[in-house]
Amino acid sequence: MPRRWVGPVVFAVLIAVWEVGSRFGWISPIVLPAPSEALEAFANLARSGQLALHLQASLSRLVQGWIFGTLLGVAFGFAAGLFSLARAGIVPLVAAFFPIPKIALLPLFIIWFGIGEESKVATILFGTFFPTVIAVYGGVDGVDRGLVRMGQSFGLSRWSIIRKIVLPGAMPAILSGFRISASIAIILLVAAEMIGAEYGIGAYVLLAGNLMATDQLVAGVAMLSILGLTVSWLIGRLEKRVLRWR
Repeated sequence: MPRRWVGPVVFAVLIAVWEVGSRFGWISPIVLPAPSEALEAFANLARSGQLALHLQASLSRLVQGWIFGTLLGVAFGFAAGLFSLARAGIVPLVAAFFPIPKIALLPLFIIWFGIGEESKVATILFGTFFPTVIAVYGGVDGVDRGLVRMGQSFGLSRWSIIRKIVLPGAMPAILSGFRISASIAIILLVAAEMIGAEYGIGAYVLLAGNLMATDQLVAGVAMLSILGLTVSWLIGRLEKRVLRWR
C-alpha cells in the first residue's frame, strides 16, 4: 500500500469501529454519538445555511490573526537573528511573554478593543507572533556560518547573503514554525469564539455543549479537525514548492 493512503485508511478504520460500537450499544449514545449521527447534524447545519455563517466568521478571524501575527513574527525573528542589538531586546521580551497563556489575556483585549472582531483577531495575532519569532530566529541562527563566510569571501553583499544563503537555510525551520503557529491559532480561535461570539465554530461547539447535543458537538469538533488538516495540507504544499532544492 502506498504510504499516502496509510493515514486515510487509519481514519476510516477508526470511524468504522466507532460506528459499529455505537450501533451495537458498546458505546453509549449519550457519551459519544455514532459518526452517522454527527454527519446528519452536519448535513442539517449545512441545509439551514448556518454552516456557511460559522465557517465564514471563523476563517475570517483565523486568516487575519494568523497572517498579521506571522508577518510580524517573521520580521522580528529575522531582526533578532541578523542584528545583535535587536537580539538583545527581542529575545528577553519573547522569553518573558511566550509562556503566558494567551487566552488569559482575552479579557484584557476585550477591554482594549471591545467584544467585537478586534479582540478575537488580536488574541490570535498575539498567540501566533511569539512561536513564529522563535522559529525564525532559531532558523536564522542555525544557518551554517561557514556558508556565510564563504559568501563574504566571494564578495557578496549583505543582502545577497541573506537572500541566497540565510533565507534558504532558515526556511525549513520557518515553515515548521508556521505549522506550530497555525495549530495555536486554531486553538485560540475556538477559545476566543467561546467568549462572546454569535457565529463561529467555537460558538457552535459551546452552544451544542450547553444544549447537551452531543451529535452537534462531535460535528463541530470534526469541523475543527478538518480545518486543521486543511491548514496542514496547505503548508505542506508550500513546503514542497519552496523547499524543492532539498
